[in-house]
Amino acid sequence: MSDTQAQFSVLKQTADPAVADAIRELIENGEDHELNRINVLDFSARTGLDEERVISAFLHASRLGLFDLTWNVLCPGCGGVLDAHSTLKSLRHDDYHCGLCACGYEASVDEQVEVAFTVSPRIRRIAAHDPNTLPVWEYFKQVFWSSGVDLNKESFTSLTEEVTLDALELPAGEKATMSLQLPPNFIIVFEPVTHTAQFIDVQGEPTKGRQQLSLIYNKMPSPTGGTITMRPGPLRLSFDNQAGVRVLPSVFVAADALHRLLGKRKPFLTAKRMLTNQTFRDVFKADNLNIDQRLKITSLTFLFTDLKGSTALYERVGDLAAFDLVRAHFHALLEIISSEKGAVVKTIGDAVMATFIRPEHAIVAGLRMRAAMDALNAKRGTDDLVVKIGIHEGPCLAVMLNERQDYFGQTVNIAARVQGLSTSQAIHITGPVIGGRSPSHQPGETDVGRTSPIYCRYSFSGRA
Repeated sequence: MSDTQAQFSVLKQTADPAVADAIRELIENGEDHELNRINVLDFSARTGLDEERVISAFLHASRLGLFDLTWNVLCPGCGGVLDAHSTLKSLRHDDYHCGLCACGYEASVDEQVEVAFTVSPRIRRIAAHDPNTLPVWEYFKQVFWSSGVDLNKESFTSLTEEVTLDALELPAGEKATMSLQLPPNFIIVFEPVTHTAQFIDVQGEPTKGRQQLSLIYNKMPSPTGGTITMRPGPLRLSFDNQAGVRVLPSVFVAADALHRLLGKRKPFLTAKRMLTNQTFRDVFKADNLNIDQRLKITSLTFLFTDLKGSTALYERVGDLAAFDLVRAHFHALLEIISSEKGAVVKTIGDAVMATFIRPEHAIVAGLRMRAAMDALNAKRGTDDLVVKIGIHEGPCLAVMLNERQDYFGQTVNIAARVQGLSTSQAIHITGPVIGGRSPSHQPGETDVGRTSPIYCRYSFSGRA
């Protein structure tokens, strides 16, 4: 058996077999571009396979060496990849600058850091492993723009026919010229390899005289050359490539067609969702964050649980029986958290701290936890297992504590205190969760509790 066959065999044992088969089919028969920066949410939608199982399988496949996992910092404006990291530990604290949009951004793990998977060159060599050999538009599609930009056949026709005046490949150390007819629009001369841009505001009376503009690409480029004003008419655009690598200067018309093109987006796997994924926490324990990193998350939902009267339970049934009960309780809770797109941050005594991307997932998990405790109690003919639950949503910091990825901030403290308010089978939730004060609030959701105190006045105390 070859090494690759052995890797697929292990993958089928550690991941969902149907997803493992789909991954093998992709690696063996997919087009080159389909194996570069794979959008796993898109893969899930195309194959009809469960998202969580797909994410888990790709993570296991990455750990086995079938894929290289990358964390790509995205521009929220154009969807361009501003930087790519092999680990989240490399994420910088300072701003990332987009030359095309002429803006700087602090990388937010909520929406601005994409997690993608590229087939390992040891498994299959694809064109994107040598990006400097890709044609201009394939470079834009596979390297510059993220997997969240919906670049279908129609989009590419718009890009090449409506949006672009001209584009060229310029090898290192060479010079070239373009002859253009400038329309009365805002023009962007953008180079995706060095992420540099020159803006041209074309206005005024048309001219028949040829205008001149020279651009030099250096090894240490400036993100933008600013804006110059020119008149509609002929332009001779000269390029001098001193960057030491091939460059791809492209001339875009910054009009409605470009905005429509870049506005077509599809969901992608964010770093926030990855940090709240149980498989990632289990498989990549040492590859989360550095000890001194503090990643801001604008909104995350926390669920805390605790067993009511656990001390009395130990005294009543004895340590051995209590241990079996508590273990069964943990097994049920952890399985529910994972199945509801959550992740266990840690267990503290008889308590669990978990995170979810959206509050509705936490609420469903809480209801299922109560039902699971009822089922365990019914099986034993007792009411020994009573779980108290608190849920809160808000901003926090992702940090490393005690060699484990954890969370810090007021939101975490409030969630823990809300759980402490719970009695019996109550699930206590806060105003932001029920009222939608957070970024995850969607139009049409209830606004009850939006002005309420942060501590919970709402609870689900009936049976699920």
